[in-house]
Amino acid sequence: MMAANEPTTLWQQFYVLFYQAFIENDRWLQYLNGVVTTLYVTVLALMLGVILGIIVAVIRTAHDQQRPGHKNPVLGFINGLLKIYVTVIRGTPMMVQLMIMGLVIFASSRNFVMVGALTLGINSGAYTAEIIRGGLMSVDHGQMEAGRSLGMNYTDTMRFVVVPQAIKAILPALGNEFIVLLKDTSLISVIGGKELLYAARSVASRNYEPMYPYLGAAIIYLLLVMLFTWLLGIFERRLRASDRR
Repeated sequence: MMAANEPTTLWQQFYVLFYQAFIENDRWLQYLNGVVTTLYVTVLALMLGVILGIIVAVIRTAHDQQRPGHKNPVLGFINGLLKIYVTVIRGTPMMVQLMIMGLVIFASSRNFVMVGALTLGINSGAYTAEIIRGGLMSVDHGQMEAGRSLGMNYTDTMRFVVVPQAIKAILPALGNEFIVLLKDTSLISVIGGKELLYAARSVASRNYEPMYPYLGAAIIYLLLVMLFTWLLGIFERRLRASDRR
């Protein structure tokens, strides 16, 4: 047994700090629960962001592609509101949006995870809308005219002709938005969301030793990003392979 006044080696210090950060009192479970919450918030926010993004992008693209002299005033009004939404969301920090949603609009709610997912989804929707709009605008206008000449209405032409072509063009940008969204989940800890960073901060406050918990959280985030980047790469390669058939 080591004497009380015997100096500890570097390895012994590492083991003690690692044990306190991850093993003592089953603290690894806090990190695991944090990862589950992080992925849960990411998926919810991604679904909301994609739905919002598609709606905003389709309406704004329909407005921009109207023929000169045939502008629809209702479509113009809705397009104006959507432009304000995109401008406000992209022009204000995510942290501020989270604090307004968590501490003002939903101040009485204790469901911080859902408030965080809602805020992240609304934020992501503005960026996703511009990504999708760029993809839709990049598809040759002749594709729309060809679909309409075959008797398809605007919705079916967008659904079966334009959108499938646009998705392949915007997939890398959408993948990047997904990675950013995954990392931004760490911000919901400011309103009480118990995700991965919240778990690391909780352990650090008990041990008075922040390096190992935060370093562990950083490594977990990095591994998650590398995993999803790899999966997105496989999906993208399969889509490109189908183009060559």
